[in-house]
Amino acid sequence: MPHAFRLGPAELQARPSGALFWPAESLLCISDLHLGKSERLARRGGSLLPPYETRATLERLDAELEATGARQVVCLGDSFDDLAAAEALDQADRLWLTRMMAGRMWHWIEGNHDPGPVDLGGSLRAELYLAPLTFRHQGGGAGLEVSGHFHPKLRLAGQSRRCFLTDGQRLILPAFGAYTGGLRVEDAALQALLAPNARAIVTGARCLVVPMPRC
Repeated sequence: MPHAFRLGPAELQARPSGALFWPAESLLCISDLHLGKSERLARRGGSLLPPYETRATLERLDAELEATGARQVVCLGDSFDDLAAAEALDQADRLWLTRMMAGRMWHWIEGNHDPGPVDLGGSLRAELYLAPLTFRHQGGGAGLEVSGHFHPKLRLAGQSRRCFLTDGQRLILPAFGAYTGGLRVEDAALQALLAPNARAIVTGARCLVVPMPRC
């Protein structure tokens, strides 16, 4: 059960998965996939995580494409945990991603973890303007803005839940990747970005809208 809302004149849907759908443009937007995180941690001698996060994330993305029938996709940066993780993508997962991209207009936005994949096809941009919205990795620019980067999370009924944040001018998406952490909405960086009327759209089995907690 997605939650319908507006960002300026654009009619959007926040989906329980953490994806954003813009029906008028047949556009699916996701942020911070961080594909290859387990590989990057192992490569750098960090914590060992089960190497299934890429497949789990791709499964969720495939399901969203099937459910929405989206004809174009915007990935809002940090699609891979770093550029080496993109190069080390398992061949089966690479083919799966290539199949999802086939026949769709696919936009990769540059993130701070990776400059974007260079050999997977699609268009690679610093940001993307599709009137009236601007898609970029990190929020804080001009205009009606859709961004990611911060992985916002909200504590609700004793559980930490991923959430969208919006004040009608800016929209920040939750991280879509299976192994991504999160930043609490009370953090000063998020508090400063969004106006006092901001609300959180909490993901889960269904979307739940609550006022954005303030410090």
